[in-house]
Order: sequence, then C-alpha cells, then structure tokens
Amino acid sequence: MPDLSLERAAGGLVVGVDEAGRGPWAGPVVAGAAILDPATIPTELLYRLDDSKKLSAAVRERLFESLLEHATTAVGLASVAEIDDLNILAATMLAMRRAVDGLPVLPDIALVDGNRAPGLPCRVRTVVKGDSRSSSIAAASIVAKVTRDRIMAGLAGDFPGYGWETNQGYGTAAHRDGLDRLGITIHHRRSFKPIASRIK
Repeated sequence: MPDLSLERAAGGLVVGVDEAGRGPWAGPVVAGAAILDPATIPTELLYRLDDSKKLSAAVRERLFESLLEHATTAVGLASVAEIDDLNILAATMLAMRRAVDGLPVLPDIALVDGNRAPGLPCRVRTVVKGDSRSSSIAAASIVAKVTRDRIMAGLAGDFPGYGWETNQGYGTAAHRDGLDRLGITIHHRRSFKPIASRIK
C-alpha cells in the first residue's frame, strides 16, 4: 500500500503526478497532480488511497470527491490532435506539465509515476510503480482516472455506439464493433495502428 515515506524523504512541498489514458484508441490523455498535506489530510482518506486501477469505479469516485476537499489538485489534458501530432509519450509529458502548471502553488519536487521525467518547473523524481508506493501519486492517479472517465462518458453521449461509457476508449469488442458499424470519429487517435489501419 502507498504511504508518505517518499514524500517525507523528498522534503519540501511535494506533488504526486500520474496519468490516465495512454493506451485507449480514443479520447485525450489526462494527467493528475496532487499535493497532500500530512498535517491536514484525514487519516481515513490517506489509508484508502491506492493505485486507481486497483479500485472500483464507485470507490474512485468517493475518493476523488474527498481529494477535491482535502488535497490540492489539478488536471492537465493533451488532446487527440496533440497525441497524433507529438506521439503519445510526448503528449503525456505535456499533460503532466499542464497539470503541475495548473496548481495554485509551485511545488519543490514532483514524484512522477513511471521512468520518464517530464519537463516541469520543479525538481522531478520518477518512481516506478509509484501509484502503489506514494500516496501523492496514488491520489494523482485517482484524479486523472476519474476525470478522464467522466470525459469519455460525456463523449459517449455525443458519439453513442462505441461503448466509451464503459470501455473509456480502450480497444474492446464493443469499441471494435462500433468502428465497424459507424466508422472513425474526430475523437479517435489516428496515429494508433488499430485506427490507422481503418483509414482508407
């Protein structure tokens, strides 16, 4: 389970950064940034934080609302056009920069999930499997995931038939069936091979 050990070792004002949506065939990539104040974060909330992928949607939603109340958070997006223009890794780094830029304070150091360091206006430490080790990164993963899931549910209302409200744009059977029946939308990542192969 994640805790604040890495944050305490880092010293200063620490932000956790993580992303959601690198793999889907449609929709933006979303990064979350979260600053947890050990003096004010409720213990119950802190102990319930975990890698967003390990949590149910209902639990993520509840934790997301608590984080908005008890933590300092921000999100950053990179659009489908930016993903196609830059590539998904560069777009993810851009989303992370936008998330940190969106914070009301400048942190001293960012703990970033993974092994690639985005260019940020503060020191950066990458943490492999960080959302299972750092509470701040786990919080950021929840912020990113819930935000992106809500975006995809909204897009599903405008573009029904692809199952985005449940598959979040990933390449499920329902998504493939929608592509077969309805074709490619403006929200599909044309640089991704499964989509590119369908462009005549």
